[in-house]
Amino acid sequence: MDPKQRRVLTIGLDAFEMALAEPMIAAGRLPNLARLRQGSARFLLDHEAGKYTGLAWEHFSTGRSPDNQRRWSAVTFDPQAYSVEQPLCSTRPFAADLSCKVAIFDVPYFDLRAATNASGITNWGAHDPGTEAYARPEGLRAELTARYGEYSAPEWIYGFSWPSVEKTQAAGVALREAVRVRSAATRWLFGERIPDWRFAAVVVSESHSAIEQFWHGFDATHLLAGVPSAAAAREALAAVYEAIDALIGDLAEAFSDADLVVFSMHGMGDNKSDIPAMVLVPELLYRNAFGRPFAKQPTWPTLPGGTPILAADDDWDKVMRQVVPWPNVPGLAFARLRRLFGDKRPLPGRAQAGGIGWMPAARYSAFWPSMPAFALPAYYDTWVRLNVVGREANGRVAAEAYDATRRAIVDLIAECRDPLSGREVIETVRLPDRAPMDIGPTEADIYLSFASGTTGFRHPRLGTIGPIPYRRTGGHTGDWGFLFVCGSGVAPGDRGAADAFDVVPTIIDLLGAPARPDLSGTSLTPRLS
Repeated sequence: MDPKQRRVLTIGLDAFEMALAEPMIAAGRLPNLARLRQGSARFLLDHEAGKYTGLAWEHFSTGRSPDNQRRWSAVTFDPQAYSVEQPLCSTRPFAADLSCKVAIFDVPYFDLRAATNASGITNWGAHDPGTEAYARPEGLRAELTARYGEYSAPEWIYGFSWPSVEKTQAAGVALREAVRVRSAATRWLFGERIPDWRFAAVVVSESHSAIEQFWHGFDATHLLAGVPSAAAAREALAAVYEAIDALIGDLAEAFSDADLVVFSMHGMGDNKSDIPAMVLVPELLYRNAFGRPFAKQPTWPTLPGGTPILAADDDWDKVMRQVVPWPNVPGLAFARLRRLFGDKRPLPGRAQAGGIGWMPAARYSAFWPSMPAFALPAYYDTWVRLNVVGREANGRVAAEAYDATRRAIVDLIAECRDPLSGREVIETVRLPDRAPMDIGPTEADIYLSFASGTTGFRHPRLGTIGPIPYRRTGGHTGDWGFLFVCGSGVAPGDRGAADAFDVVPTIIDLLGAPARPDLSGTSLTPRLS
């Protein structure tokens, strides 16, 4: 078919892990995915360090890498106010520059307002939507709701279910149903309501929500693999994947005239980030700065071996507000009054949390101006920011002491041992090779990842922190994403590895459209045939 007449349907599978799908394919439980894989040009996708930014869908929606747009985290730090926030995406979508009709359904970080050639709906049931709820044409969201109702699993998008068999089962049922409705709604939206598209994209977010909650049911080595909900989690995860398989089959059949692009930017695995990034490192750095603990240590029931568990009706966020409370910082009202008259000094306490105050790391923000180093709130790996003179408003670390201070902080953390196993806790350390003044508001001075199963620290001088119960059992630790391209002129077969940023240029090339020079990646179309 002439590229100028081709239609391209893209199905994004959010945080879909092929290692989980492989045994299901072998058992005949995912027939549509098996058929698609057999008939596609297949690539392994390497998202590299991009997966740790938490901005995978911004990378797809905008077609730009972290280096390209100088945004390395979903969380932005203000070094003058010592505050953090999680802003919405403000980068123009790559599809806004296509000279054809575009249809969008629930693609995270896609700024539909900026793409006047696009119709559809954003922020319907997305995991981390990254943009406001918007629809074009006006009234389209009401039409969708009238036909299919509101999104059916809102409480399980970021659900916390592992302590309870019943909650795990309920989450699985709700997420499976959400995929089913997503399939029907997509067929209506792209088939009846916006039928004249040449490029259409839908993202299935339920795979993301399911793995974060149910990974312990799949991974037999997980510390929570022995809890009562593990069997229910395994069944729930399989049911969500089967529903996704049905969605792929339904959309492939409904839009059989279109080239089909199915991909996941990266895979998933054990969660090694929540406890160290959100609790352990923030508390360790506080103790190092002030010589005393801030976090409290409740006594939880444990599994054999000491892994803490929570009661079926517990909520991790509420429990952690008792472990790491908001500090009682005087002067907040007076500081707000000063702000009205232009005073830009840091606000104390929770006013600095920028909507992510549920994360324990954010509750240390009132102390950051007085600390030489502190942990920024982070979802994926652990980010440590130094309080640098001339960069942060109340800097404590001189530029000439920057390298020595970074090494001292790494050494401090490296002295910790897991209180349950006695092993070292650090897995990797990355120190950016840049001057401190060149580190931007979405960057850190030290990046760390931790050994699987690290639930606590024991430091020879600063004492023991934790163990702390898991929040999410699955995390962004998978190695490879994947790309399947199926259509006219595409020869099926394995094509090896590619960069995750190559997906967008490939789609643009399939459409026969020119690519903006500021986009990242390289088209894979020469490798399709």
